[in-house]
Amino acid sequence: MLIGAHMSVAGGLHLAFERAAKAGCSAMQIFTRNERQWQSRPLNEAEIASWQNARSTSEVGPILSHDSYLINLASPLEEGWEKSQTAFKDELLRCAILGIPYLVTHAGSHVGSGEEFALQRVADALNRVIDEFSESGIPGIEQVTVLLETTAGQGTAIGYRFEHWGTIFEKLKRPERVGVCFDTCHVFAAGYDLTTPEGYEDTMAQFHRYIGLEKLKAFHMNDSKKGLGSRVDRHEHIGQGAMGLEPFRFIMNDVRLAEIPKVLETPKGQEGLEDIENLARLRSLIEAA
Repeated sequence: MLIGAHMSVAGGLHLAFERAAKAGCSAMQIFTRNERQWQSRPLNEAEIASWQNARSTSEVGPILSHDSYLINLASPLEEGWEKSQTAFKDELLRCAILGIPYLVTHAGSHVGSGEEFALQRVADALNRVIDEFSESGIPGIEQVTVLLETTAGQGTAIGYRFEHWGTIFEKLKRPERVGVCFDTCHVFAAGYDLTTPEGYEDTMAQFHRYIGLEKLKAFHMNDSKKGLGSRVDRHEHIGQGAMGLEPFRFIMNDVRLAEIPKVLETPKGQEGLEDIENLARLRSLIEAA
């Protein structure tokens, strides 16, 4: 089972592998740059070499990168939209250089422009960026898949309905370069009931109807501090929030999802003990075949 957590890269990107192994991860997610700043320092040769050396001796993988929280590919403002695309291209380039196969991104917020306009905006941005890189010849760039993360729908965020992603995929020139990251907290807070067998199956059926299960490439495994349909994005430890353990039991035992990486984004404390406990809780839910 490919499960893990978001790992700190404090002190160097390569240290994420050691931290992931210590926590018992078989997969992980990182930031390759400061997630709360527009500007990033280019990766230098020493950093790349240290990363490659650590990766060559690690059993942790696959690896996800999460892009900057500032990026808004749905922005109605030209300056913000262009700035977001520039930052997004940098994120993709860093993934290509490091050999990271998945880049997770929040689609963004419409900021009053309306959902229909915002969905077109995201599709246009993805088409521009993917087209530009497809013709660049940059080594590894074609091996990076963009993962659109489901959202809780807080504020003016888009992506809280599976129909939103279906609309975007219909507008993409190269939909094979894009997949979906299913965040359990976000989906629950958006109004999809994962807590009963019937609700879980209905949710997955809707996902398949509007998007396609083949587009599901990763999970963020998070309980929710807030209730069903609250549209509030607040993560909680596994089984300690409004969702309880059942949704995670369903996911961990769904044979359709067995090979999909599942990564924690639950609250962090000292020494990463929470990750160890949450991963153990997830593993305890796996039933014998």
